[in-house]
Amino acid sequence: MLENPLKPRAPLIIQRGVEDYQASFDAMRAFTDARSADTPDELWIVEHPPVFTLGLGADRSHVLAAHHIPVVQTDRGGEVTYHGPGQVVIYLLIDLRRSHSKGRLFAREFVQKIEQAVIDTLQAYNLVGVRKPGAPGIYLSDDDQATEWQGAKIAALGLKVRGNGCTYHGVSLNVAMDLQPFSWINPCGYAGLATIDMQTLGAAVTLSEAQFALAHRLQHLLTTA
Repeated sequence: MLENPLKPRAPLIIQRGVEDYQASFDAMRAFTDARSADTPDELWIVEHPPVFTLGLGADRSHVLAAHHIPVVQTDRGGEVTYHGPGQVVIYLLIDLRRSHSKGRLFAREFVQKIEQAVIDTLQAYNLVGVRKPGAPGIYLSDDDQATEWQGAKIAALGLKVRGNGCTYHGVSLNVAMDLQPFSWINPCGYAGLATIDMQTLGAAVTLSEAQFALAHRLQHLLTTA
């Protein structure tokens, strides 16, 4: 059967392993600088050593105590967040002008697709994730989770969209982490925001399984209407 020439190509999944945040950051920008109209889109799966990252508009005072963890200024949107071992990080190097079966994919719809991929991934492990208006990322449902973790954040989202419609940075999903560093910041600028991971909620999933489950769900959603 011939491939539909109008269907966008699925982004390539690239497993980069454990990588220092600055190396990933530099590589994302270099990839985006060098790409052409024909460059395939890519999803980079990465696991970072401990690092706090700041969005363009971040207030550095939201880093309450770094405890020797590096703090890196980035060019993504959003506030401060933490990356560390046991967390799925996927960077989306996508050309929004040609990534949708109906033409250009707009930034808001792009964000919704990323969030839906996280929600679907959690659902596969019997966890209920929800959006919160005005607060990018995914949170536990107030109705369907253990009372102590209702409303806790489990996934963060931060993107850079260049003027040419090409994106980088991406999404992080907490799988099996040391969560203490989240208490050393105001996550995403919210004082006292509880942060949780899949393992604490009883999900029997390895980091590798979660990495590829989320990557494949992103692949699917980014190539369908």
